Amino acid sequence: MKKQVCVIGMGRFGATVARELYQAGHDVLAIDNEEGKIQDMLGQITYAVRADATNESVLRELGVSDFDVAIVALGSENIQASILITVLLKSLSIPFIIARAATQVHGDALERIGADKVVYPEAESARRFAHIDFNAGIVDFMELSPGSGISKVHPPEEMLRHTLDEAGLGGPQSKYGVVVLAIRRGRTYILNPSKDEDIKPGDQLIIAGRNDQIAKLHSDAKELPPVVVGASGAPR
Repeated sequence: MKKQVCVIGMGRFGATVARELYQAGHDVLAIDNEEGKIQDMLGQITYAVRADATNESVLRELGVSDFDVAIVALGSENIQASILITVLLKSLSIPFIIARAATQVHGDALERIGADKVVYPEAESARRFAHIDFNAGIVDFMELSPGSGISKVHPPEEMLRHTLDEAGLGGPQSKYGVVVLAIRRGRTYILNPSKDEDIKPGDQLIIAGRNDQIAKLHSDAKELPPVVVGASGAPR
């Protein structure tokens, strides 16, 4: 459903969010007090306005009170302003307010004053980096709770041409205890694959499980027995 969204703060994070929301079909109003940042957004979203969002009368004049969602995207150098703006948005009865936090203390304060959702983009990016950068097999990672998440992985070469069950990926009771949610094969996805599904070259596995379980896949893969290939080139 199309929403009217106000994004305050056109730094890298705010500008990216605003563009993505606009491309998703929403009406987006971008607000920043720097003219250069507003000029950069012209033509990329619905409206872009240079204004002081810490002034309640300015927000009212811009009609922000009529918006469905407001996103406070200010960075760590503007913590006081982000708190003040969140208070003002709450007083305008915005139905849903999302605020960016730089620290846990900042986030706790935003929640107490009425933010409906608090996001920590720097911390989330750091966690993703830590899981991806030191393991070439992990393509992407999304944390679900401390110590667990969903990973998109390139299966180790030793797992290719084995079934999921043979590779220890047959479900929570299998060797690794993870759940394969889907297999990406080219441009198609095999959702909730059978444990008898073969792992093929080029596949990406979308796996849910504990971080240590997912990391263990690559270190243990060499224990798999080799696949016997027949004269036709097919495994048997």
